[in-house]
Amino acid sequence: MLMFSFLVGCSPAKHQAPLQRIRQETESGNFTKASLLIDSLILKGSLSAQQKQALLFTKDSLHRVSLDFNQTREEVIGWVEKNRSFTPTDSLLCEWEKSGALECRIIDGEKRYFRNAAPNLFRVIVSTGETALTTALPSDTPSDLLLTEAFRHKIKSNIKGKYLLPAIKAKACYTLTVHPDAVPEGETIKAWLPFPRKDIARQTGVRLLSASQPCYILSGDQTAHTSIYMEQKARKGRAAVFSAAFEFTAQGEWFDLSEIEVKPYDTHSELYQTYTAERKPHIHFSEKIRELTDSITQYGRTPIDQLQAIYRYIAANYPWASALEYSTIANIPEYVIEHRKGDCGQVALLLITMLRYKGIPARWQSGWMTHPGEVNLHDWAEVYLEGTGWVPVDISFGRGGAIPIKPGREFFMSGIDSYRLYVNSDFSGDFFPGKKFPRSETVDFQRGEVETDLRNLYFDEWSYRMKIEYTE
Repeated sequence: MLMFSFLVGCSPAKHQAPLQRIRQETESGNFTKASLLIDSLILKGSLSAQQKQALLFTKDSLHRVSLDFNQTREEVIGWVEKNRSFTPTDSLLCEWEKSGALECRIIDGEKRYFRNAAPNLFRVIVSTGETALTTALPSDTPSDLLLTEAFRHKIKSNIKGKYLLPAIKAKACYTLTVHPDAVPEGETIKAWLPFPRKDIARQTGVRLLSASQPCYILSGDQTAHTSIYMEQKARKGRAAVFSAAFEFTAQGEWFDLSEIEVKPYDTHSELYQTYTAERKPHIHFSEKIRELTDSITQYGRTPIDQLQAIYRYIAANYPWASALEYSTIANIPEYVIEHRKGDCGQVALLLITMLRYKGIPARWQSGWMTHPGEVNLHDWAEVYLEGTGWVPVDISFGRGGAIPIKPGREFFMSGIDSYRLYVNSDFSGDFFPGKKFPRSETVDFQRGEVETDLRNLYFDEWSYRMKIEYTE
């Protein structure tokens, strides 16, 4: 909707009617009609380059939503019958849909469900009369044994309240494979692969070991998303494979909040003003955010009190669930509140937004969780406490059962384990070299990005894989 607001507001009068019709067809779920109208308007050749790009991204977004919502009613019912041994009634399905727990959309006249709608349904509490259905379906929380052992061997640092966990040294190989004939023969395929940052104290010893292409560009830490960029020509009938091997050392840390006294913030500093500011569309102090945050933190007198209140509320009320693609969500924190669930990045953005609204500096970090056997994408946050510095906060890992260590699950309120690969110091940033077309992932960067001189290649046209070997 923000894209359409921009187009309608700045376009000549002759474009207003077709843009409004595109908007109407999109809101009605008539994706095919909307796509044809976009093609027709672009073919007229009267749009500016900026307007054309905006419309092309709108059309691309319709494709992205269609890929996310690819399940039929029969497939949802079949999953429930197979995995929960009962057949949901029409009225029960309707109740789930109205609650937002069972996500669906009307696309071209057909009701279609989110690709992971059925498993997500059982990751949240769904009331069905007198019955509450819950499950222990997989989430993003790793095994706690590694953290339990590491916490026993922590050492005190020279910063009051800060403790270091044993470091982990690892070698990684990331591979991105573009499907055969996704790109016509002879066209140049351009790929950005994730690469570890060097400007994060918890990650050291970063070194590139090899790359699949002899010519490559390392972005360094000049951008929010660190990458290795490579190119190759498409060949008919063959996959285009890009890969990079590297090594790094990661070290977790934990801050004992009971030992920390937060000093008054320097509200005029660049750090404070940057990391307490709104950043639309996802960090927006809407009325809904303000009211909920104020109610959660009404008894909090200090930044630590408020952090604890917000963290505990999110952990208790928004269970992990497989997420829609971020590029298709207008406002991620409000999506979490409305649907009462969220994956790691979604709840991290909600946490950051709430903290910033309360005047507590907070920022995004992300990359990969590298736990043995559980290597996967992951997002978390950092909060700034004056006099102490940046403190890691992993709200997603704060959800789950008890851990037999002093802080319990709330270790992740002010701590992070050593099994991390840091790639991003912010969200929705730039790349180096710069990308020409809108990204497949407009918020995060962990899976890579691919494009040609003519278009972006979305996730359905390529695959990725990360392998980790622990050397210490």
